[in-house]
Amino acid sequence: MNASSGAASSSDKSKGASFDRDMNYVPDRITRVEGGAARRPQHGPVEGELWPVEAGRYRLIAAQACPWANRAIIVRNLLGLEDVISLGTPGPTHDERSWSFDLDPDGRDPVLGIERLQEAYLARFPDYPRGITVPAVVEESTGRLVTNDFPWITHDLFFEWSEHHRDGAPDLWPADLRDEMEEVMQRIFTEVNNGVYRCGFASSQEAYEEAYDRLWAAMDWLEERLTTRRYLMGDALTEADVRLFTTLVRFDAVYHGHFKCNRNKLTEMPVLWGYARDLFQTPGFGETIDFDQIKEHYYVVHTGINPTQVVPQGPDAALWLTPHGRG
Repeated sequence: MNASSGAASSSDKSKGASFDRDMNYVPDRITRVEGGAARRPQHGPVEGELWPVEAGRYRLIAAQACPWANRAIIVRNLLGLEDVISLGTPGPTHDERSWSFDLDPDGRDPVLGIERLQEAYLARFPDYPRGITVPAVVEESTGRLVTNDFPWITHDLFFEWSEHHRDGAPDLWPADLRDEMEEVMQRIFTEVNNGVYRCGFASSQEAYEEAYDRLWAAMDWLEERLTTRRYLMGDALTEADVRLFTTLVRFDAVYHGHFKCNRNKLTEMPVLWGYARDLFQTPGFGETIDFDQIKEHYYVVHTGINPTQVVPQGPDAALWLTPHGRG
């Protein structure tokens, strides 16, 4: 997510404090137009500017290596917005300045013409003080950052871009399940999505053990919850599943060893492993996953954890295509 650390900032290590994710993002939202102007969205706070939904106006910048950016790529795919919002993909590694487009010809994004995502941030905010994060939405014509507020990016792709969704796109936010879904997603965020980072970036034994216990309590809860239902909210796919998947798909390749989340592997949890493969094999999910980029990102960028920058060869990615038995 963050170009300065590969994830986010951590608390003062001299105090043995726990990992603390910086959740301050550019709060702008892209919303539907009414009366010639972007309307106030029905869901969530609006603290920044409102930008109008307009096909072909925006470019989603989302590194495949990053789990937070990965969820935006998946939601864009599921809703059929590929021809409405273009996609730029920085490479898996970065320095303290910014994600860079080293996978593209001449090292430049082919639409924005920039070498570093930082250029889009500075075009909007010349003195931008925080880390350069993905996902980010950039206005193509001006090259300026619109927003990097990742929870609202995917939320608004569903609610605000609905006129551009493909026929048969999944209802990722079912009206009758939203209250429970918000609770489930909040627990997934704090205990699993962010929980693996709390383990990996813990700066004391005490902080690590507390994070480890919290993570595995949540993993056991998920294993039990998914025993009686195909998806987190029942029989239908929702955004809650997208948000959990991007952590599960990285678990054995990165978090188990690199972040010391090693009570057991995902492959040793029958229900969660079957569930994760079910999603991986669902159109819109698996094709967004590049395990080589994922491993290179974590093992090369996090020199404080892996100073040798040696990248492991395993595990075998072919396991993700084996039958999951959750039809």
